[in-house]
Amino acid sequence: MSNKKKIILMSSLVLLLAVTAVFNFIFANSITAGSTDGGVSVANYFTTYRSERTTTRNEELVQLDSVIALYDVGDEKYEEATEMKMEIVAAMEKELILENMVKSLGFSDAVVSVSADSDNVNVFINSAELNYDTALSIYSMMKNETGIVSGNVIIMPVYAES
Repeated sequence: MSNKKKIILMSSLVLLLAVTAVFNFIFANSITAGSTDGGVSVANYFTTYRSERTTTRNEELVQLDSVIALYDVGDEKYEEATEMKMEIVAAMEKELILENMVKSLGFSDAVVSVSADSDNVNVFINSAELNYDTALSIYSMMKNETGIVSGNVIIMPVYAES
């Protein structure tokens, strides 16, 4: 790839990152303006969490794409960036599947966070309380789907009116 193409590609990636930051700023301000106490209310907790997670991951993917564009196939940095990108995509897929599985238990909303750095799974469910049977069902589901060892699954109820 010629230097001119690399410069154009990097410039467009930086521009894309800037546009993402502007939209993130606008979206964050609209959420703050809509909240009565100036902070994130419980009612939009799930939406805010997903939005922030998506924004962060998009920024990470853009950075990895820029590294991938700079190096040739077979280069150590190219391979490392490609591997990191695939790990992020796999985590995104796993979280989406797990969130839908938790919702299938009858919850109106749920957010699942799978940590790539450690073997932790955090589950936030839209529920006023969490009883033993429900927690056991969610725990078993997470353990079976992820292979996480006991003690690394955290289930937290976050009540948000629907």
